[in-house]
Amino acid sequence: MPRASSVDRVAIVGLGLIGSSIARAIRERLPEVAVVGHDASAEVREIARELGLCDTVSDDAVAAVADADLVILAVPVGRMADAATAIAPGLKAEAIISDVGSSKAGVAEALAKALPDHAVIPAHPVAGTENSGPAAGFSSLFEGRWCIVTPGASASEDAVTAVTSFWQALGAKVETMDAAHHDMVLAVTSHLPHLIAYTIVGTASELEEVTESEVIKYSAGGFRDFTRIAASDPVMWRDVFLANKDAVLATLQRFNEDLTVLQQAIRRGDADKLEDWFTRTRAIRRSIIEQGQDDAAPDFGRKH
Repeated sequence: MPRASSVDRVAIVGLGLIGSSIARAIRERLPEVAVVGHDASAEVREIARELGLCDTVSDDAVAAVADADLVILAVPVGRMADAATAIAPGLKAEAIISDVGSSKAGVAEALAKALPDHAVIPAHPVAGTENSGPAAGFSSLFEGRWCIVTPGASASEDAVTAVTSFWQALGAKVETMDAAHHDMVLAVTSHLPHLIAYTIVGTASELEEVTESEVIKYSAGGFRDFTRIAASDPVMWRDVFLANKDAVLATLQRFNEDLTVLQQAIRRGDADKLEDWFTRTRAIRRSIIEQGQDDAAPDFGRKH
């Protein structure tokens, strides 16, 4: 197992699904690393203490990051700048600051502005569930999943190595890429699908009265999967769409164009066009399974 190079003490600011999962994974896979946690919510801090997520749960953000080699901001992307500003007085000079945000260019800019004298190495573990809160986390969340690291051009090689080694130690596969490129890739693979899910479920909600509750009563697997995605943390996703709006809007425009093509194929009865499209998309699903990014079991491995 890779050692998290030069990291002996980690501070996690934000103890929701991702933050609590990081804490659990450290306790299990890096037991020699001290873990200090903080959350702006007193209720969340108390739950974290009851669950024993960290060696210490601090009520104060500045105290939480004192002496930390690595500080991970696991807060909604819209709160990254405020969180960074809050911890600044407590950081030691050589501390590395990272994050787990789903958008990177805006976050990287905000963190660099708030912490100009510190090593900032943004990261995004591409993992999660529709659940939220400290009780929702689990230690294996990052196993076999990708963590994308987006260091700036002037980033310290040692700091990049430390963050990369840390995520590898938690079981993740690590990829390094430019922040703007990350945002475009994630707009396609994550942000747009969430936007579509929120839209479809919202439309179904409006149709509930028309169909006398039959939409939910007879929901098939496809709709159930959309509701799972649409149950994700609303604050987090509000901030993601606002932070990555340019890439999301560009991807949404392309999606609308493709949707128009399919609409025309259905209207014209163009069976060949529909079959060709569905055949290509089916191949993508098979590729995802082959790469171990999902379960090929019937009904996506859902237990009933």
